[in-house]
Amino acid sequence: MQSSIGASEAEEIGVEHLLRDIKDASQGTLSKRVSDKLVGLKVLAGKLKEMRVYLEKVVEGKLTYNQQIINNYQDIFNLLPNLRVEEMVRSFSVKSNDYMYVIYVSGLIRSILSLHDLINNKINAKEVEADRAKREKEEEAEKKKKEEELRKKVDEKRAAETKQ
Repeated sequence: MQSSIGASEAEEIGVEHLLRDIKDASQGTLSKRVSDKLVGLKVLAGKLKEMRVYLEKVVEGKLTYNQQIINNYQDIFNLLPNLRVEEMVRSFSVKSNDYMYVIYVSGLIRSILSLHDLINNKINAKEVEADRAKREKEEEAEKKKKEEELRKKVDEKRAAETKQ
């Protein structure tokens, strides 16, 4: 039996907003922000491709020219920052380098903490092993001592029996 679940656009948008608020505990906030930006860039690239396809179809004559759509495109491109300004390029580079530095240092810190935990775990394991070996030695020594005492008692009994 086939079934499908449908939702209106408003419902889909609401669910998407709720899902964005759910945080993955395994991800840090910085990595979450970076992955969100990557997803945003992928969506932007998809939308730009759609715009290009529309404009190509208009030029080819497959679609009719719609002034409202062209006005929206013009508004979008007018709102984009001018990336040819040296100061803007430099500030983007600095910001990007700052983010990369933070990611790099965060990775180093995580690695160091993991190594520290690994070393502590190894030390604890050696201590537990040493304690267990010491306990086994003590038990073995006590067992030998009891056996020796038992032998002495048996020898004393035999000696007492032979004297009689």
